[in-house]
Amino acid sequence: MVMQTEARVGVSSGHGVASSSHRLTQDQRSHIESASQLLAGGLAGAFSKTCTAPLSRLTILFQVQGMHTNAAALRKPSILHEASRILNEEGLKAFWKGNLVTIAHRLPYSSVNFYAYEHYKKFMYMVTGMENHKESISSNLFVHFVAGGLAGITAASATYPLDLVRTRLAAQTKVIYYSGIWHTLRTITTDEGILGLYKGLGTTLVGVGPSIAISFSVYESLRSYWRSTRPHDSPIMVSLACGSLSGIASSTGKLS
Repeated sequence: MVMQTEARVGVSSGHGVASSSHRLTQDQRSHIESASQLLAGGLAGAFSKTCTAPLSRLTILFQVQGMHTNAAALRKPSILHEASRILNEEGLKAFWKGNLVTIAHRLPYSSVNFYAYEHYKKFMYMVTGMENHKESISSNLFVHFVAGGLAGITAASATYPLDLVRTRLAAQTKVIYYSGIWHTLRTITTDEGILGLYKGLGTTLVGVGPSIAISFSVYESLRSYWRSTRPHDSPIMVSLACGSLSGIASSTGKLS
């Protein structure tokens, strides 16, 4: 106990310095690993978003279909029909409208989400006095849920203008009002004011907060259980498996 206290306050005994130095090295390794995982996750997210961009655009067009079609067309919505229309009227590249801004949005969103979660988690442990009860499943679940929800809200708020730009670009059909990311940002700011960049933010946060809260809670719980029962499994495999399951859980919760 005395040795641990000395290491924390920086008393320069030989063993204390070694212990502190070792702990600093571990922290550095943890930060490097986190940064590499963050970069890899951002790149993987950008790649997956590019692959699924046609489906994302079709989803947005169906959501705003009443703005571009008459009542007769709305009675028989068809993915194949809409895909054929895009291909014939706008060309193959039109399936990826707004994808560039999606990629530009992905990395900062992931970065803010990740780092905000870590800071909110530390803050929650400190404020609630649960630092000495980290082994408690219920305490951990509460902290992860609240920290995850706050992190999701923070990340979505910080990067929302890019999300809005993506939607505006992808929703365009025959009439082209926006011609790119910067043009869209300037036009919205000029026509609707700076607050126009945050139209729909409240509705987005209502969905994002619980979704990210569930995602982080499930991910942390599964990873902790997996490591305790199978400590020799590959960390990458564990992260991928837990991340996939947490994504399914958060999507299911959002749909319900």
